[in-house]
Amino acid sequence: MSSPYFNPFIDLQFTPTTCFLTGENLKDNVEYISVFPEWLMKRFSLREKKFKMMDSFTSVSYSDLKLPCSIKVKQAFDTLETEIEFAFENGINSLKNLNENRLLVWMSKIIYGILYHDISFELEKAKRRQDTFKISTTLQNRFSILQLYLQSIIYPVTFKNNLPCSICIVNTKYSEDVFNYKDDTVNLVFFLGMKNFGIVACLMDNGIVKNEQMEIVKKIDTAVLHPIQFEELCARYIYTNYLLQSQFKFQINLINNKVEIEFIPTEQKKALAMLWDDEMFSQVLSQYWQPWGIQKKDIIKFPNAPISFLIDEVSNEFILPESINFPF
Repeated sequence: MSSPYFNPFIDLQFTPTTCFLTGENLKDNVEYISVFPEWLMKRFSLREKKFKMMDSFTSVSYSDLKLPCSIKVKQAFDTLETEIEFAFENGINSLKNLNENRLLVWMSKIIYGILYHDISFELEKAKRRQDTFKISTTLQNRFSILQLYLQSIIYPVTFKNNLPCSICIVNTKYSEDVFNYKDDTVNLVFFLGMKNFGIVACLMDNGIVKNEQMEIVKKIDTAVLHPIQFEELCARYIYTNYLLQSQFKFQINLINNKVEIEFIPTEQKKALAMLWDDEMFSQVLSQYWQPWGIQKKDIIKFPNAPISFLIDEVSNEFILPESINFPF
């Protein structure tokens, strides 16, 4: 069945007087929440910095990335931001002890907020061309589930079984002024490195990516990763997520006036739809290692496996961060 709640992706209802979460007509009572929260923008002086949108041409100030909402919705997200800020400011143990569902909603809000503006820009462009902007049914379904993630902050929305995501939190070594954010809004992948921790998350993979990368995650354990190691972990997650190719479908159940999201695996015997390809992974990894000038040709040379700063090819042991000579 479909969701009983507001779904802007059906008719692409992205207007500044409509609450992004409930669909309420706000008229003169428009409140806003920031996509990147005020405390985070202040912490890293982001307000006037530019954020590049999906089309790679449009840039928007971080402070202009906002979502129109009702007072009730704003209050709910303000409460969430207080919890997240406390966890972020009190170190990785505090972050790991945070309710994972709350962290999922927070990350989803950022991804959704960027999508909201990307779609709004495309709708404006289409209007100027006297054209129609559409998104595929696959993306419409995917983003509709993301909308339900967010609506769980005010509505009775639950997940059957476990949370349908892969979230990995690791120790990292960053200088105090570094804010390292990356995403893939189409495939719902979220990366954030700051202070002394990094978050790597696939928001809608049904936990498969973390299971596939569990051996490496266990070897990392409590080690404080060099940034080049964290970037490699990000590349592994995003490439594994790509290999999924929607190995499950979503089902929305209405039980006692509560919405339950169920992820149903396909009949595929393997968790991943496609085989790992070292050449393709090396191409992905080269994008994440750009700050160190490492290109694909440096990463893989036939017949050798791609180089790694996480796992030693010979011993298969974790590479100690202090042994890495690249700058932070």
